[in-house]
Amino acid sequence: MKKKLAELLESALAACTGEGLLEAGNLPYLEMELTKDSAHGDYASNVAMVLASRVRKNPRQVAGIIREHLSDPDGILEKTEIAGPGFLNFFVKEDRWAALLAEVDSQGERYGAVDLGKGGNVMVEFVSANPTGPLHIGHARGAVVGDVIARIMAAAGFAVFREYYINDAGNQMHNLGRSVFFRYRELLGEKVELPENCYQGDYIKDIAAEILKRDGDGHRNADEKTVVPLFTDYAARVIMEGIKEDLREFGVTFEKYFSERTLYENDGVAKLLALLEEQGFVYREENTLWFKSTAFGDEKDRVVVRRNGEPTYFAADIAYHKNKFSRGFDTVIDIWGADHHGYIPRMAAGIQALGYDKEALRIVLVQLVNLLRDGKPVAMSTRSGEFVTMKEVVDEVGRDAARYNFLMRRSDSHLDFDLELAKRQSNENPVYYVQYAHARICSIIRTAAERGYAVPRYEDVDVGLLKLAEEIQLIKAITRFPEVVEGAARTLEPHRLTFYLNDLASVFHSYYNKNRVISDDEGLSRARLFLVACVRTALGNALRLLGVSAPEKM
Repeated sequence: MKKKLAELLESALAACTGEGLLEAGNLPYLEMELTKDSAHGDYASNVAMVLASRVRKNPRQVAGIIREHLSDPDGILEKTEIAGPGFLNFFVKEDRWAALLAEVDSQGERYGAVDLGKGGNVMVEFVSANPTGPLHIGHARGAVVGDVIARIMAAAGFAVFREYYINDAGNQMHNLGRSVFFRYRELLGEKVELPENCYQGDYIKDIAAEILKRDGDGHRNADEKTVVPLFTDYAARVIMEGIKEDLREFGVTFEKYFSERTLYENDGVAKLLALLEEQGFVYREENTLWFKSTAFGDEKDRVVVRRNGEPTYFAADIAYHKNKFSRGFDTVIDIWGADHHGYIPRMAAGIQALGYDKEALRIVLVQLVNLLRDGKPVAMSTRSGEFVTMKEVVDEVGRDAARYNFLMRRSDSHLDFDLELAKRQSNENPVYYVQYAHARICSIIRTAAERGYAVPRYEDVDVGLLKLAEEIQLIKAITRFPEVVEGAARTLEPHRLTFYLNDLASVFHSYYNKNRVISDDEGLSRARLFLVACVRTALGNALRLLGVSAPEKM
């Protein structure tokens, strides 16, 4: 319906432009939003307010001109009103909604997919945690956000590529190897005091024990400079294998795991910086190399090579994004922790210096997770190694509950995750509430089959019998699903799906609690059976986009 209304609005704007009344050319994306209050119609557009400054007219006057040129050949609209500062509110005739269920029926498991991307190539890079320890609760949220954004973009018509960037170069890797070496010596009976910059979790001891079992005391007297790289490589490999396994168990996979080390092969980073220096984007001050990020709006220039000759993380990130775009991606989406917010301007500057459009890089920030148990905080300390891992959470509450709960808020807002609530089998638990709606409909369909009713096709149903206000509300909720997918793809906001599912499940449960699906009225029974089957389709497809199961029995 939103698409139909947008087409009517576009035609009206074209007519206004053709008559010289408005100049509507080169408009940005035409906003047509669902109203929060049905008293204001079904959908509203702010186009008149967007155009007002351009045509130097009062927004309400602009809205009036547009409304006068609205043509409705198919008789969709009950009326159109001008509200507030100049909103155009559209009221759709109630008897036009049920016809939209034909699309739900015909598309089935494809229902909700849209062609926003038209096959454009998109890379989504996410998680990308250092291979210095197991994934923790914060990584888990980033993993789900990235995975579901990738799923949404695919459903919106993009060709999607998922990538994990392995930060396997630099001091943190050296410190990992040293940490394991110290624990190895400790296992051999030495009294060792672990330096502050070393990793202290029990997993370090486990890796040291593996090396001891494999090599015995052969490294006891080895020179640290010689042995630490060996310990680093072994530990990184073991940790990455664990990370990959934990992600698979969480329903997250990647097309590629990209090693940071490969960027330095054949002096790749140094050559790129030299090229940028030739182009005037990198300059020298004494023994330090600076990137001129202020030329692209950053607050200050950034170091890319330190005085000691060591490249910074930023230098590697410029090279990595050059690598991404050189592989033919039209858009690159990075999922970062919220603590990287200040890094965005310099990365945007790097993209532009490389000759790419600033808009080709999109960054999604993921805020911290507050882990609770019955409302009380769960203590975590990464310094001591006492942190809650992603695996522990998934093992306790299950994949479905973990994934759903991580998406219950905007990714850039803090999230309270209550372990006990996530396990509760009651309507207080959002994922249970939604999954129960799906299972309940499956039960209705099974019961109907026992009474001789098969789920009919759209053409075999008199949808005009679906006249109750609750039925119209349910149909509206079902038919919003493609709009939700498109909106989530445009904004990179996967939480829109959980919000949608919560709303749809609520409308369905309310409807079912008041109305019988199968009754003595055969025609009405068939229409209602078809309606709830359409609800099941929307619920199931949305849950699959979240990577959450849609159970048939609970």
